[in-house]
Amino acid sequence: MALLLRTLQKSRISPSHSSRTLISWVRCKSLLPNHQSRDVTTSPAKSPFRSNILRIIRNEIEYQSDYAPPHQPATEFKSFSVEDCPGEQCIVMKGKFGEDEDIKMEATMFDGFMNVPRAGLDASGHDVRLHISLLVDISKVDGSEEIEFLCSVWPNRIEIRKLYKLRRNKITGQPYMGPNFGNLKYDFQTAVREFLRVRGIDAELCFFLHEYMMNKDRIELIQWLRKLNSFISQ
Repeated sequence: MALLLRTLQKSRISPSHSSRTLISWVRCKSLLPNHQSRDVTTSPAKSPFRSNILRIIRNEIEYQSDYAPPHQPATEFKSFSVEDCPGEQCIVMKGKFGEDEDIKMEATMFDGFMNVPRAGLDASGHDVRLHISLLVDISKVDGSEEIEFLCSVWPNRIEIRKLYKLRRNKITGQPYMGPNFGNLKYDFQTAVREFLRVRGIDAELCFFLHEYMMNKDRIELIQWLRKLNSFISQ
């Protein structure tokens, strides 16, 4: 301040005027933003509740990644290509039979289960069998006709639930979708199962799908946990 007064005196400004100028300068300075305090301000610390959630999520990611870690999904099975749908609950399989048939299958992740008695004389309680829904689409190469099978895939067998006969070049309001497959005659059911079996839709496919979906379930879970962790961390 003394330096400022000396400077004002040298400039031949009266003391009263210099005092008023100094007061005005101090007042103006007090109204300016405090750049120093804003620059050193840090983001508030995470709350203990959020920190605890993040710790739990990260522990679960580590556990899922270390205990039976997922492996790279298969891209083919027998003559079928396998297309995973990351972030979705399905996969698509495509193949051919002969020269004039295209086969497309869409399988869900586990969407149901059933309890079954444990086998063996000393067994007690029940085991859980997981269920996969499978839509099998068999069409002519020219796209004129198509048959669809709605199936339940259990670990050791395929259960056909519905059989649809479609015509892609003919649009109808409410096409007849046929009876429940289980209500058809036994000989007819046997013939249809053989029809699918020779096209690779059999017990080996059941095993493949259940192994694939168990691996996919773990992959999707880890990805979901990572996205959740990223969201809460922000």
